Amino acid sequence: MECKQDENMKNCACTYSGCAKQGLCCECISYHLKMQELPGCCFPPAAERSYDRSFRAFARAWNL
Repeated sequence: MECKQDENMKNCACTYSGCAKQGLCCECISYHLKMQELPGCCFPPAAERSYDRSFRAFARAWNL
């Protein structure tokens, strides 16, 4: 399967400028799940900018 990094970048919500996985959704999701986190695209903008990708931060951001 070919990665569509350029197309994915149009919707990538990650604001971490040093991230080498921007637009590489498969790598990003795999990385964050291994760290017991979710990628930034799962968070609303204000919560994403905190860089706290924990499941707890996700639940707090969405009032779950």
